Amino acid sequence: MAVDCGAMRNVVHAYYMTVRTVRLDDGSERALREVQRATGLSVSAVLKQGIAAVHQAVLAEEARDPWSIYAELDLGPGGTARAPARRAKQAIAGVLRARHARR
Repeated sequence: MAVDCGAMRNVVHAYYMTVRTVRLDDGSERALREVQRATGLSVSAVLKQGIAAVHQAVLAEEARDPWSIYAELDLGPGGTARAPARRAKQAIAGVLRARHARR
């Protein structure tokens, strides 16, 4: 059975979008208006772009492995350790001897 593809031009395709009610506090409403003024976008377009941005951030966060998170931590120069961990036993003995020698 042959189908005439030209006949499909007369078909109406209807797409329905979900309608949401969103409550915004004063600060969020102000920010929304500022973004609208700066970009000329509608409320729907601004919210859609915001959702897309958060979605991308969530996906990027999920893709991170524990090492990449650890590597970003600022652990600083170190604590009050007297010696590296591999020499901890010897260091404790030295600290105790020095402490008892002062008494």
